[in-house]
Amino acid sequence: MDGQQSPPEVIFRSPSKRACSERSLVLAATGIRFEMDHDAREYVLLVAAGDVERAIAELDTYARENRAAPPHPAAFPHFSSGWPGVYGYVVIVLLVDILDDRGTFSVPWFAVGKTHAESILNGEWWRTVTALTLHADSAHLAANVVVGAIFGLFAGQLLGSGVGWVSILAAGAMGNLLNAGIQPARHTSIGASTAVFAALGIVAAYAWDRRRHFQVRSLARWTPLVGGGVLLGYLGAGGVRTDVVAHLAGFCCGALVGLLSSRLGDRALLSARTQYAAGAAAIATVVFAWSRAITAGGAPLG
Repeated sequence: MDGQQSPPEVIFRSPSKRACSERSLVLAATGIRFEMDHDAREYVLLVAAGDVERAIAELDTYARENRAAPPHPAAFPHFSSGWPGVYGYVVIVLLVDILDDRGTFSVPWFAVGKTHAESILNGEWWRTVTALTLHADSAHLAANVVVGAIFGLFAGQLLGSGVGWVSILAAGAMGNLLNAGIQPARHTSIGASTAVFAALGIVAAYAWDRRRHFQVRSLARWTPLVGGGVLLGYLGAGGVRTDVVAHLAGFCCGALVGLLSSRLGDRALLSARTQYAAGAAAIATVVFAWSRAITAGGAPLG
């Protein structure tokens, strides 16, 4: 600033060099010459006396716009690494597959465990659960293990492993029940995919609902549900033997459960007792459903 007749004046001071640097960029963008200096305690911005009024006005405008800008959404809190629930899921579906291959207990696992619309509507509720653990072949099993582990991991991180997986199981069973009410009486199906897409629905709806706490544009708030719908269409609508209605039912039931879960509050999800109890309930439900299936025996009605 050589050549100025009057000494430069301080227009901003802060102990933060970053704060001064940000404002220096504002001045530079508007063509105002400046100097940044510092003493033992503070950084300062100086401009020529003739530019003081304009510089202060520019910095005031910057400060107002910065305050008005919506804050970036904070990351959703993670209540678990999510891995314990994934391990439990993988163990259960692999164990059932092994028991089925070996014909353990001399039980026709597919016959007593698959969904059958008429049988479910006539009281065999356990089929809505047992069918989630059966798979037609190794490719079907591998696909559901991998994709289910991914979506289940996210759900476990958001809700905790216990609450996350009991929610997935409940939504998956609800999806099978809803599918039974929509499909013809003789309709049957197997596979964890209904629960897999229930997990996707849980994550999408939970993230959507939690965004109501953030100052985000209305369009941005819908991103989780839109993304979930895209994944549902991409992963759940292909293949000759794909039960699209079951996948859609699972996603919708998962979205409902995810919405309800988001209203539980962080305190409930932070409780270790709640997480352990929910995880134990999920395992107990699968065991009890299979015990009822094995006890009842027999092929489905019709």
